[in-house]
Amino acid sequence: MSRTYDWRFPLPRTHTGVLLGNGNFGALIWGHDNVLRITIGRTDYWDHRGGMPWREGMSYANIRRLLEARDEDGLRRLFERTSPAAGEPERPTVLPIGRVEIALPPGYTLATATLDIDSAQFRVRAIGDRSDYSVLVDLSMERPLLCLQLPEGLERPEVRAVPAWEYVGDHLSAISFRPPVTLAAGDLHGWLQERPADPCLCVGYRFSDESLWLAADYGDSPAEAREAASALIAEAISQGANALRNANCRWWDAYWSATPRVSLPNPVLQFAYDYGMYKFASFTNPEAVPATLQGAWIEEYQMPPWSSDYHFNINVQMCYWPAYRGNQLAHLRPLFEMIAAWEPLLRENARVFLGIDDGYMLPHAVDDRGTCMGGFWTGSVDHGCTAWVAHMMYTYWRYSGDIEFLRRRAYPFMVGAMRVYEEMLEEDDGRFRLPVSVSPEFRGAGLDAWGANASFQLACIHWLCEALLEAATALGVEPKPVWQRIRQGLPRASLYGPDSSAEIALWDGLPLRESHRHHSHLAGFYPFDVIPAASREWAGVVERSIAAWVREGMGLWSGWAMPWAAILHSRVGNPDQAELALEIWDRVFTNEGHGTLHDCQFSGFTLMGRGATGGHSTRPEIMQMDAGMGAAAAVMELLLQTRGGVNYLFAGAPQHWQSVTFERLRTEGAFLVSARREGGILTSVVVESELGGFFSLANPWPGAARVTREGRDETIGGDNLRIAMSPGQSVTLAQA
Repeated sequence: MSRTYDWRFPLPRTHTGVLLGNGNFGALIWGHDNVLRITIGRTDYWDHRGGMPWREGMSYANIRRLLEARDEDGLRRLFERTSPAAGEPERPTVLPIGRVEIALPPGYTLATATLDIDSAQFRVRAIGDRSDYSVLVDLSMERPLLCLQLPEGLERPEVRAVPAWEYVGDHLSAISFRPPVTLAAGDLHGWLQERPADPCLCVGYRFSDESLWLAADYGDSPAEAREAASALIAEAISQGANALRNANCRWWDAYWSATPRVSLPNPVLQFAYDYGMYKFASFTNPEAVPATLQGAWIEEYQMPPWSSDYHFNINVQMCYWPAYRGNQLAHLRPLFEMIAAWEPLLRENARVFLGIDDGYMLPHAVDDRGTCMGGFWTGSVDHGCTAWVAHMMYTYWRYSGDIEFLRRRAYPFMVGAMRVYEEMLEEDDGRFRLPVSVSPEFRGAGLDAWGANASFQLACIHWLCEALLEAATALGVEPKPVWQRIRQGLPRASLYGPDSSAEIALWDGLPLRESHRHHSHLAGFYPFDVIPAASREWAGVVERSIAAWVREGMGLWSGWAMPWAAILHSRVGNPDQAELALEIWDRVFTNEGHGTLHDCQFSGFTLMGRGATGGHSTRPEIMQMDAGMGAAAAVMELLLQTRGGVNYLFAGAPQHWQSVTFERLRTEGAFLVSARREGGILTSVVVESELGGFFSLANPWPGAARVTREGRDETIGGDNLRIAMSPGQSVTLAQA
């Protein structure tokens, strides 16, 4: 049975629109009265000029000298961009494209829209005095193409092209863009937009019977771009709308057949998961370019915030969180391949920074060629960005078991990331210290935005050491002795206060004493899992740290802070607050069309994006995809968690969820897990093994468990059920 969700018009702004996309090409469908608007975008539509490559002098030693001397002017001269030449931009950016407006016949008013997430088919219904008017929209999962199928027998609607130039033309003109060329004759309407240093884009559309076809394609010249779009539409018309629809159905059938199904008693979280996983597919198609902050859904009325670039200090990572438990590991591969193409540049960054030739260093904000955006020294030296990418690669191996990926890609990248930390650390009699470190985005780029032993960086280093040692064993290679020494001699977190009241600090001497959106000092719990929160050694520290975090509140949080907070709460035994955090996110950080927002949509909850008194928004609506992806991942974390190699069932599911099920969530070791809770009681667990090995499960029952495989039963007990499995084997667990 198909799963459909409804929207009600008016959808008055671009980012209230419903999303269709194939990773490269996307559409936001919105409008009001009788005008249907389709804002189109491309993830790969960049102006690649500008940016700030690492240059000589931007070394760790020099940065440390300037910081310790409190030489703010010197630091700014080192990292801030010089004024660009006339006609040049400061930094690369994804570009807005524009929209088309379809004026339905007079007397009709847009009423409702329905999205079938199983096929990505979208239907708009308009109502008139005597009849309804229905528009069916399909966006190809393979090509930059969409089709609107209109009702038979009614007059053809008027279509108006609205290039982004109508809104941002002054800005584009100042950086050497020429106005678009209108296409208004022959078999193709639309426009051509040349770029100063990149291929030309053609947005073209044409009618064929009751169908309106639209494409957005490139060419080295305007003529070639027009020909590419025209040929794409002509081929699609020759094949027909049903061919596009059938190809889409095959694509989506394959995607949903691998995606876990969950059934929740909370409709808000159910929608967050279902629509989230739909958007994840549309956002991270394995045959497309890697996902940016906004993906292909770029508004036409402004330049995209933060250039819609790649932010590696939480945003890219959160965008891809659903890939792991969501059993869609192939969606990570374009990102890993792009980063692999940057490796010479990352080595050069490490050479300039530390004088080494075997390290990797990734700044926090870059374009699709790895060019640093610049102007933010703390982001440039936040080596946690590199470590977190290494974590993504390593987790891919842990979930897939792909040993060749570990050998060729993940392990070398981990070694290169660790080399930078090895050089930054200082050792004194077996004790290690990180003298200059930052906590992502805390205090911006001020002279006080750093300290020794930032807890975020310590979590990254400890995770790297432990993962490198495990990976070396799996690969049969000799680990570097320094990894074990660092693991033993470096604190796992910076602690503030005497032992009896210690809490985790941002860095040495700085406890959390203000609201902050980036929960960086708690990253040792999640995602890095290097602080065992329930252990006797850490339980009190964790409890006090969470209490301080709660006390300082959410008043400066952004949208993506909420799903991360939900996961943190679920991991420290606060499932009701985890559920509430996701409900708050939906209420506060999504708009009336379910667009996911960076800033709050109304006053009173947070000041992010608001004035000092929480009044009207101080900037236009900012849509980012990270929080929506994080929410889908957080729902899965409520159902299944892995901590210290042990799996926990329903650890984040509130007790009032009497009936809740999930099917085939992926976990470490290439296992797929299904479980059902009825009447508040765990009634069934099924584990499937792709590669064989030991599956570890925290015993969810007060006594022993019965394990059934191939018709045979066995009884096992203890706090941790450790079950040996063969490749392709499935076992069922129940209370003995």
